[in-house]
Amino acid sequence: MAEVQLAAGTVEYQDTGGDGPVVVLLHGVAMDGSLWRNVVAPLRAEFRCVIPTLPLGGHRTPMKADADLSIPGVARLVAEFLDELDLRDVTLVMSDWGGAQALVALGRYERIGRLVITSCEAFDNFPPGVPGSNLYTSAKMPGGINLAFKLLKLKPMRRLPVTWGWMSKRPVPHEVMDAWFEHLWTSAEIRRDLRKYVLGVPPKDELLAWAEKLREFNRPALVVWAAEDKVMPLTHGRRLAELLPKSELVEIADSYTLIPEDQPEQLAAHLRSFLLTGRATD
Repeated sequence: MAEVQLAAGTVEYQDTGGDGPVVVLLHGVAMDGSLWRNVVAPLRAEFRCVIPTLPLGGHRTPMKADADLSIPGVARLVAEFLDELDLRDVTLVMSDWGGAQALVALGRYERIGRLVITSCEAFDNFPPGVPGSNLYTSAKMPGGINLAFKLLKLKPMRRLPVTWGWMSKRPVPHEVMDAWFEHLWTSAEIRRDLRKYVLGVPPKDELLAWAEKLREFNRPALVVWAAEDKVMPLTHGRRLAELLPKSELVEIADSYTLIPEDQPEQLAAHLRSFLLTGRATD
């Protein structure tokens, strides 16, 4: 893991290196870059894959105490990350986290040549679905984040709809989830960072205004949505594809939200084709 110093604090990242087109892959809440492990594997020979660990609970180093970790704050952190690494003409890929809308709304997409949105928060679905509402309720209670994640030490709890059961059809390997949650279990500062993010959701009208701003992203875009998603409505994927002027929509069967876990081979194939030809595979 490499690291870069940003205004909010230290951000770790993986970089496969090479001279190929740059792909930056972003994960969601209480995860890290390992979400993309099975997608990056078939891409790394042709593309430079850069995978930051965002301060969304799966990070190892706490952010500065005064860091802005609201949704716009994390979006600005992503833009600063691209600046600091001087990454240009990036294909930005995201799963679960819906910060692309804020990034575009803030006008901070000058380094992004292509956008790939896989099943994620959109419109007013922040925090998303049943698990998002459960996490939001926990974050509002003193010690709630601590209790919520301590319960996830019990492996059967991980497959409940209110936790991770609706995030992927196939269970995420326990050793992967253990690594995601490790620092939430042990660090009050990491829990503080996650709580700031979860409670940093703007009003509904602002969220909807962000989505409308996607009309201004006049560059190639690919929307990949899980056909059986129980947390991120399928209609949201279709609406996003309609908003983006130069977009294509792909719906992935036999998958819940975390397509990189449920259907990594299909997702990698669509990404590869989009990167090379501007079109997804059939």
